[in-house]
Amino acid sequence: MTTMTDTSNAARFREFKMPDVGEGLTEAEILKWYVQPGDTVTDGQVVCEVETAKAAVELPIPFDGVVHELRFPEGTTVDVGQVIIAVDVAPGSGPAAAEPEAPAPAPEAEAPKGRQPVLVGYGVAESSTKRRARKGAETAPPAAAPAAVQAELNGQGTAAIPEARPLAKPPVRKLAKDLGIDLATVTPTGVGGVITREDVHAAATPEAPAVPSVPEPSVEAPAPVQAPAPVPAGARETRIPVKGVRKAIAQAMVGSAFTAPHVTEFVTVDVTRTMKLVAELKEDKDMAGVRVNPLLVIAKALLVAIKRNPGVNAVWDEANQEIVQKHYVNLGIAAATPRGLIVPNIKDAQEQTLPQLAASLGELVATARDGKTSPAAMAGGTVTITNVGVFGVDTGTPILNPGESAILAVGAIKLQPWVHKGKVKPRQVTTLALSFDHRLIDGELGSKFLADIAAILEQPKRLITWA
Repeated sequence: MTTMTDTSNAARFREFKMPDVGEGLTEAEILKWYVQPGDTVTDGQVVCEVETAKAAVELPIPFDGVVHELRFPEGTTVDVGQVIIAVDVAPGSGPAAAEPEAPAPAPEAEAPKGRQPVLVGYGVAESSTKRRARKGAETAPPAAAPAAVQAELNGQGTAAIPEARPLAKPPVRKLAKDLGIDLATVTPTGVGGVITREDVHAAATPEAPAVPSVPEPSVEAPAPVQAPAPVPAGARETRIPVKGVRKAIAQAMVGSAFTAPHVTEFVTVDVTRTMKLVAELKEDKDMAGVRVNPLLVIAKALLVAIKRNPGVNAVWDEANQEIVQKHYVNLGIAAATPRGLIVPNIKDAQEQTLPQLAASLGELVATARDGKTSPAAMAGGTVTITNVGVFGVDTGTPILNPGESAILAVGAIKLQPWVHKGKVKPRQVTTLALSFDHRLIDGELGSKFLADIAAILEQPKRLITWA
C-alpha cells in the first residue's frame, strides 16, 4: 500500500528545474515570483523572473496544474538543474477534491515527457493565475474568467473550450498591459500569427486611452540613479552580496586584466566639426525617426578606422597560439544599467548605413535600460566603445571586454581654448583613450588606429572619402 501511494504522488506532482537560459550559465537569482502555492498555472505561463550573469529573463512553465510548492524564496541564487517549483498536475485527485465549495478545474493533458523547459514561450495568458478558493470561502468567479473555468466555478460541469489566446511573448504582453491595449484587438504581423512590439504600438492609436509619455532613453544618458538603501543608525559598514551581473563583471574584469597585457594611448581632438555634423544630421530627412548624437558619428568613425586598420579587429587564441582575424565587426556599446554594466553589441555593424547604425544604437540602449538584453546580444563582440564622458569625466583607461582586443573610451566634450588656424579660439574638444591587447596589436598599429579615429572626428568629411 505504501509503495502504491508513493507512486501515485510521484505521478501527480511535476517539478520544474532551473533551465540553462543561455551561453552555458550555471546559476541564476530568483528576482520575483509571479505565482504562489494554490495558483493555477498553464503551459507557457511566466511563473518567475530570474537574473543571470548577463540579463534578467522571464521563465515560463511547460505544463499545466496547480502550484504545490515554491522551493526557493525571492533573492536566492539557484544552480541550473535545481528544482524551483513543484506543480500538482492532477489537482482533482487529492484532498482538495473533498472541498465541495470550490471544485478544482479538470486536469488537462500532461505535456510530453521529452519536452524541455523553454526560455520565453508564446501564448502566455495575460492574467491566468487564479488562487484556489479555501474551504468556506466565497467562490464568486472573476468577471473576466474564461468560459470553461467559469462553468467549473459555478458547478455547471464542463463548458466549451475557450477561444485560443493571442500569441505573443511575455515582454510584448507586458508592453500591451502598460499601454492599456487588449491583445485580442491587435492584428498580428509576426511569423505564425505572433503579435510583435510593433503591432502593439500600431494599435495604440490616438483614440485609445491616453497613456503618459515616457521620454526616450538617451544613448548618452547614465543609468537612473537608485536611492541608496537606508543605513541603520550607528552602523559603520554595510555588506552587499556579490551576485548576478555584478559577480560576472568582477570575474570578467579580473580575467581580462591579468590575461591580456593592456596598453592605453590617449589623444585630445577638436570635434567642433563633428558637433556641427550632428546638428545637420538631426535636420536630415534621411535620419528622421532615429536618434542622432555624437556617439553615432564616433561609432561610424571607429568602423571606418577598422577598415583601414583591420589588424585591430582580431583576438588572441591562447590555446592554439594563433591570432584570429575577424572579417566582421560586432560593435559593443558599454551601457550602464540599474543592474550593472553590460556590453551588448551590434552584429555586423560594418555593413550598416548611418541611419541603420543610428537605429541599432537606439534599440540596443533602450533594450539594455529596460533590462531585456538577451545573452545572445552580449556574445561575440569584437571591439567596444565606452562613453565615460556622460559622467563628466575627461577620459579613462578602460579594461578590455573579454574576447576582444580593443576598447575606445570617449571623454566629455567641452568648450575649451584651442589653437585653430593660428589663433586661440573656443572649440569643442574631447579626449579619446584606446586600450588594446599588446600581444597582437603593436604600438604602431594601435597609434595609427587611434589617430585615424581622431582625424575623422576632426574632419568628419573623411567618413565619405575613407569609407
